[in-house]
Amino acid sequence: MNVLFVCLGNICRSPMAEAMFRQLVKEAGLSGQIKVDSAGLNYEEIGNGPHPGAAAVMHQHGLSTAGLIARHITNEDFEQADYIICMDRMNLDELHRLAPESDQDKIHLANEPVPGKENAEIPDPWYTHRFEDTYQSLAVALPYWLAIIRKQLNQN
Repeated sequence: MNVLFVCLGNICRSPMAEAMFRQLVKEAGLSGQIKVDSAGLNYEEIGNGPHPGAAAVMHQHGLSTAGLIARHITNEDFEQADYIICMDRMNLDELHRLAPESDQDKIHLANEPVPGKENAEIPDPWYTHRFEDTYQSLAVALPYWLAIIRKQLNQN
């Protein structure tokens, strides 16, 4: 199972989600069954590590930032991903524009499975510098995704 997290620059929300989800997957003993990655929609940050504010929050929560290097989403990502989980409506719209018709149903908002928050966006800390708020929003959403994926793995 391949899970790809996407935000605009791939330096704040999506690498944070990647590191957090990878930890959840590891704790669930599913590292051999679930591959986790992240990408961005613009080219501005390619090759950069996480934003210092995102990195600081990840480190405060015991998450490694090793190997988190910003990259742009590719056609291969659409083909290989089982789930493409994005952070806001702008990401959602752009992903739907870029994705082949056959991959449209793979694209989801991060909060989609969270009861009462289905359409809520994950706040972009690049603008607000509230990186902990972003971490906490992801901490609510990501366990729902793990449950969905775990259920799908059990059905296969």
